[in-house]
Amino acid sequence: MNWDQIEGNWKEFKGKAQAQWGKLTDDEIDRVDGRRTELAGLIQQKYGKTREEAEREVDQWMSKH
Repeated sequence: MNWDQIEGNWKEFKGKAQAQWGKLTDDEIDRVDGRRTELAGLIQQKYGKTREEAEREVDQWMSKH
Protein backbone atom coordinates (compact mmCIF):
# COMPACT_ATOMS: atom_id res chain seq x y z
CA MET A 1 0.00 0.00 0.00
CA ASN A 2 1.23 3.48 -0.70
CA TRP A 3 0.52 6.72 1.09
CA ASP A 4 -1.88 7.96 -1.60
CA GLN A 5 -4.18 5.07 -0.76
CA ILE A 6 -4.00 5.82 2.95
CA GLU A 7 -4.62 9.51 2.34
CA GLY A 8 -7.61 8.75 0.13
CA ASN A 9 -9.11 6.45 2.76
CA TRP A 10 -8.07 8.39 5.85
CA LYS A 11 -11.41 7.89 7.59
CA GLU A 12 -10.73 4.15 7.51
CA PHE A 13 -7.11 4.47 8.63
CA LYS A 14 -7.39 7.12 11.32
CA GLY A 15 -8.59 4.57 13.89
CA LYS A 16 -5.56 2.43 13.12
CA ALA A 17 -3.31 5.47 13.50
CA GLN A 18 -4.97 6.28 16.83
CA ALA A 19 -4.35 2.70 18.00
CA GLN A 20 -0.69 2.94 16.98
CA TRP A 21 -0.03 6.37 18.49
CA GLY A 22 -2.35 6.61 21.50
CA LYS A 23 -1.05 10.00 22.63
CA LEU A 24 -2.60 11.64 19.58
CA THR A 25 -6.06 13.02 20.25
CA ASP A 26 -9.06 12.52 17.99
CA ASP A 27 -8.87 16.19 16.99
CA GLU A 28 -5.21 15.87 16.05
CA ILE A 29 -5.87 12.74 14.01
CA ASP A 30 -8.73 14.55 12.25
CA ARG A 31 -6.46 17.53 11.51
CA VAL A 32 -3.85 15.24 9.93
CA ASP A 33 -6.47 14.37 7.31
CA GLY A 34 -4.17 11.82 5.70
CA ARG A 35 -1.16 14.11 5.33
CA ARG A 36 1.97 12.08 5.99
CA THR A 37 4.14 15.07 6.92
CA GLU A 38 1.53 16.31 9.37
CA LEU A 39 1.31 12.88 11.04
CA ALA A 40 5.09 12.58 11.34
CA GLY A 41 5.24 16.07 12.84
CA LEU A 42 2.67 15.23 15.50
CA ILE A 43 4.47 12.00 16.37
CA GLN A 44 7.71 13.94 16.65
CA GLN A 45 6.11 16.50 18.94
CA LYS A 46 4.06 14.18 21.17
CA TYR A 47 6.67 11.44 21.55
CA GLY A 48 9.84 13.56 21.58
CA LYS A 49 11.32 11.82 18.56
CA THR A 50 13.55 13.16 15.84
CA ARG A 51 12.01 13.89 12.46
CA GLU A 52 13.78 10.84 11.00
CA GLU A 53 12.49 8.54 13.77
CA ALA A 54 8.92 9.78 13.31
CA GLU A 55 9.06 9.36 9.54
CA ARG A 56 10.51 5.86 9.93
CA GLU A 57 7.63 4.95 12.28
CA VAL A 58 5.10 6.25 9.76
CA ASP A 59 6.79 4.22 7.00
CA GLN A 60 6.72 1.07 9.14
CA TRP A 61 3.07 1.62 10.01
CA MET A 62 2.21 2.17 6.36
CA SER A 63 3.96 -1.05 5.31
CA LYS A 64 1.78 -3.02 7.75
CA HIS A 65 -1.43 -1.80 6.12
